[in-house]
Amino acid sequence: MASLVLSECGIKPLPRVYGKPRTGFTSVHIKTPIKSGFFPYQKTGTDLKLNSIWNLTSGSSKIERNWGLKVSAPLKVAPIDGEERGERINGVSGEGGDFDFGAPPPFKLADIRAAIPKHCWIKDPWKSMSYVVRDVAIVFGLAAVAAYINNWVFWPIYWAAQGTMFWALFVLGHDCGHGSFSNDPKLNSVAGHILHSSILVPYHGWRISHRTHHQNHGHVENDESWHPLNEKTYKSLDIVTKILRFSVPFPLLAYPIYLWGRSPGKKGSHFDPNSDLFVPSERKDVITSTICWTAMAALLVGLNFVMGPMQMLKLYGVPYGIFVMWLDFVTYLHHHGHEEKLPWYRGKEWSYLRGGLTTIDRDYGWINNIHHDIGTHVIHHLFPQIPHYHLIEATEAARPVLGKYYRKPKKSGPLPFHLFGDLIRSLRKDHFVSDEGEVVYYRTDPQPSNTSKFT
Repeated sequence: MASLVLSECGIKPLPRVYGKPRTGFTSVHIKTPIKSGFFPYQKTGTDLKLNSIWNLTSGSSKIERNWGLKVSAPLKVAPIDGEERGERINGVSGEGGDFDFGAPPPFKLADIRAAIPKHCWIKDPWKSMSYVVRDVAIVFGLAAVAAYINNWVFWPIYWAAQGTMFWALFVLGHDCGHGSFSNDPKLNSVAGHILHSSILVPYHGWRISHRTHHQNHGHVENDESWHPLNEKTYKSLDIVTKILRFSVPFPLLAYPIYLWGRSPGKKGSHFDPNSDLFVPSERKDVITSTICWTAMAALLVGLNFVMGPMQMLKLYGVPYGIFVMWLDFVTYLHHHGHEEKLPWYRGKEWSYLRGGLTTIDRDYGWINNIHHDIGTHVIHHLFPQIPHYHLIEATEAARPVLGKYYRKPKKSGPLPFHLFGDLIRSLRKDHFVSDEGEVVYYRTDPQPSNTSKFT
């Protein structure tokens, strides 16, 4: 039953796709089924490896062979009928007041890209590494100070600070997975493994499933994280499971279990190279990450014998739990909790652009710099190859193009306490989406007996 809690942040491979792609790659076709969110393409003369990407920075369609450590947006998103004209399709009306967030936008992905200054696409490995050095130094410094003081008045301060720094390490490893850390795949892989293994995240396993999330965001069935339940599935849940799914703090503790077991009805895990998450060519990558994760776990066990379980719990265990809550908190609010209802798509209505536009920017006050502006999320979702230190400038440049499709975040105080209200309100209201329809919005369980105990 507890595993049912995880489907909100679960992962789901793309269905086997044949025929014409929906991602704008119209010059190639598929011969074999595709897993794990790869965009459909296949051989033209000679077989193209599935682990290739499109060079988005230059805007060319040159295929590179060494993309294994990168996540990319499509070079071009094929517009659906009426998308370029900004027309409403099938009479769909949004639920966000006068403005219809579910209507196709009057601009294209290329229009947004053109508005972003060219230097925002440049990846500086020295600058990226400077953030790693800074964060790692703070992590070790905090641990040394806490061990020296060893006072119960100081420990809660340490846990909050160190858990936040673990989250910052995750974000830097996340950049490695996207290829926005540097243009060197080997550097991305080494840095990503060190950063993610240190906080018990399997680098390649997570990188691959996260790539699928970016390539399918906003799609009811194909999205990989925090995607909605349909009404039929929701109504099949018992009251205890509903409470676990929609009551704080349970949704904020799901990430470690999700890495191992995925979601109900899905097989495999992020640690299993034979999982449905991965294609055969990724087997070695997944094995490498699992070995690195195991080595870190063994190191922690050894430190328990050296320092004692209680000391390790205080130094590492509790901060790890805070990190997990940060991860679930931030990623949930990337895609939920706005005052206006946000659309989810199916079938022909979904496109990479429309899905990406349903993400939300958030202001975290002092935390913005600490966690590398990951709250600046709309442009990151559309163009994940932009380094985090250019996201704010890129967002400001793109806003005139985005218009009302960009939702300006609420200004935060020094600490983002206001976001807890957004989280709780969303968990109380955003329960399921309709079983039918190609543009759908979250609905609330109308039966008080089912919702009165939530959050």
